[in-house]
Amino acid sequence: MRIEKRAAALEYREQAAVRLVECPFQPGAVGSPSEGQRLPGDLVQVRRGPSPLETAGVRRREQRLEGLDEAAQARQRIHASQPTLRGSFDQPGGAADSRRPTCPHRSGKQRGKSRGGATTLRFVPGQLNLAPRPADGAHPVVSTAFGGLLRRSLLVGAALWLGGCSRPGGPIVIALAGPFSQPRGASMLRAAQLAVNQVNAHRGVQGRRLELRVADDSGNEDTAVRVAETLYADPAVVAVIGHLSSGPSIAAARVYGGGATPVVMISPSASSPDLSGVSPFVFRVCPSDLQHGPRLAHFAWQSLGARHAGIIYINSDYGRGVRGTFAAEFARLGGTVVEADPYVATTPSLEPYLARMRREGVDLLLLASERPGAELALREMQLLGISWPVLGGDALTGIEADGALVEGLRISSAYLPDRRDERNAAFVADYARAYPGERPDHRGAATYDAVFLLARAIGEGGASRRAIRARLAEVGHAKAAFEGVTGVIAFDANGDVAAKTVVIGVARGGRLVTQAEQ
Repeated sequence: MRIEKRAAALEYREQAAVRLVECPFQPGAVGSPSEGQRLPGDLVQVRRGPSPLETAGVRRREQRLEGLDEAAQARQRIHASQPTLRGSFDQPGGAADSRRPTCPHRSGKQRGKSRGGATTLRFVPGQLNLAPRPADGAHPVVSTAFGGLLRRSLLVGAALWLGGCSRPGGPIVIALAGPFSQPRGASMLRAAQLAVNQVNAHRGVQGRRLELRVADDSGNEDTAVRVAETLYADPAVVAVIGHLSSGPSIAAARVYGGGATPVVMISPSASSPDLSGVSPFVFRVCPSDLQHGPRLAHFAWQSLGARHAGIIYINSDYGRGVRGTFAAEFARLGGTVVEADPYVATTPSLEPYLARMRREGVDLLLLASERPGAELALREMQLLGISWPVLGGDALTGIEADGALVEGLRISSAYLPDRRDERNAAFVADYARAYPGERPDHRGAATYDAVFLLARAIGEGGASRRAIRARLAEVGHAKAAFEGVTGVIAFDANGDVAAKTVVIGVARGGRLVTQAEQ
């Protein structure tokens, strides 16, 4: 047995040793996480995953600029955990949890110990505390001691027993897959927990609790495939919310949509056009780059008066998607993309690109990048004395916390917390009560909608995988569109929400607020 490295993105306070307890729970409203409600920092890996599947079926317009180095390969792990969302709410039907555990399988064997190589781990009962602890240094994540090898062994044994047995009328298991070892996964995890708690506070779905099974894909395509294999092979999982970004979503979608028992995947924020139509079991509740790129191009042309754009993009499905759709629309409007330059995560400097763009007369920069690349570009622009207006896609959400460096940066997004809508106002208030000092982003808001959308589909058609897919495909057609905190959700034949709009946000005082149109 070996202990996985802890998740580095979510910040938690110290906690006492983990104890597995089965007890009845008291109902209550969603509120601020209490002192004892913690997410352990260390995960236990019982069995390594299989070798990554070939993903040659994923379409790519360009070759990767470089392969993964050894350090990157070492980070390709599955971090799988199963937070049991209990503590504040009764399980419908009474306090069955207080009974002595028995396994209903005729053979007495515990199933599900090693599905696809990833292990799910149940943590202590109670709401997860995902609120960050006060900053006390550059690396504020605190390692939580489980109390030695014996305690770890007991925890894993209990987790496997719990994961191997299911009862008729037991919980409905929804999986959540995303980069939870990275900052961008935090809002997604918090919002999913909030939504599940709220559903369970109203006696669940058809009298059954929702249960969240969490798997960390590290934002990596190969890891996402292994996570997808594990979740697909687990018959308790009736649907998957995830993955977060385009590359992992495209890679995992072919697993979820294949075989004899396909399972629905709903992505909250994967925007690549290449995800459209991959499988009848794949949906997303966010606009695609076919909406983001043109919206950014119109804003650049009409509101900023730009005519000569430069683009720096990450060489991934996401970056190439935003670059391509922006360039096509900007050219249609009469503008010129003077230069479009790719980079990868290990690129040490973007200064040569920026210097060349300045010589060629660029008057606007589009960063079709992720946050680290955008921060690098903005720092080097300051050093070069360049002050172009800068636009970015929704992957930059969160960068507003960088303060003066990003002040005035505009970002396209499917959702901003200041959206004027009663549902959204209630959601933002509930989120702030549950996680003091935090605001939801588009990833969290869309995940919140996905949980309630699945709850509605299960309530109408049952909890089988195919029944859920059938109900989702009808949303906006045979069934009413879903009114969520991110807006109206109505799926087209490709599982997209083509009618959803994109807004432009601007970084002001450490927050992302809706840009007033000019």
